[in-house]
Formats: sequence, structure tokens, C-alpha cells
Amino acid sequence: MIDINGVAHTFITAGDFARARDFYGELLPFLGLKIVADTYNTFYCVGGRTGFGIHAPTGEHAGQRFRQGSVGLHHHCWRARSREDVDAVHALLVEIGAHVVHAPQQDNFAPGYYSVLFEDPDGTRLEVNFVPGVGLFAPGTRIGGGYGDGTQNG
Repeated sequence: MIDINGVAHTFITAGDFARARDFYGELLPFLGLKIVADTYNTFYCVGGRTGFGIHAPTGEHAGQRFRQGSVGLHHHCWRARSREDVDAVHALLVEIGAHVVHAPQQDNFAPGYYSVLFEDPDGTRLEVNFVPGVGLFAPGTRIGGGYGDGTQNG
């Protein structure tokens, strides 16, 4: 057994790279990530012990949209350091006209779980959450499957 040290990076392919580049160019630096690659087909930022990047699609996939519930990525979530940080992200999302699936709210995924759920221009589901204290590491703490509203696809 090993003890991993976080998530090194997540890359997604954007159906509309230009729109996604504009969106992530606002969001990722706001989250404290530093731009380390910004080319004609790649935008990549690092910080907070992780990296997040987007690639342009190959020609036959240009213009396609994300379909949550299909095989592959379900959603990506960044962990914030406070509820106020989640609220600040929500304010940015409203300012840049992002599609917000739900405004900051508390859910039952972990004790004190507080998050905002939103989509990038291709419909990829993204989230920023805050869990106080030790969260799911508290003795005896477990969660079920699905979502707080009883659905399976959020």
C-alpha cells in the first residue's frame, strides 16, 4: 500500500477549445492555479497540489458536448479552504455568465459539505466544495451512493 500525495493533474478535451480557453482562463487563475501552458491546443494550470488542463479536440470531435452519465468523466471537483471561498467562486461564475447548476448549498455527501455545481461551455460538470474538519475521516462516517436529491447523475 502507498499513500498518494493528491491528484497530479486532470485533462479534459474541450469541444469548443476557444470558448473553453476563455472560461478556464478566468476560472483557474481565480482558484489560485498558475498558467504553465497556453498554446493553440493546450491550456494547463497548476496549483493547490494539482493541475487542470484542457486540450483541443481532434477534427472529428470538434463541437461535441459533454454528456454526464456517459462513459468517462462524471464531474471534477476542487476543494476550497472555506465556505466563503465557495461563495466567491459562485460570484465569479455569475459575473462571467457561467451556467450554474446549483448555487452554494449544503449537502449530505460529508459532514458540513458545502458546494457550488456548474458547467463549462461544453457542459462539463465542475464543482468547488468545502468540507470542514476531518470530513469523511471522522470515525464511523460513511456516505451512500447517489446525490442528496436522490438522483444518480446530479
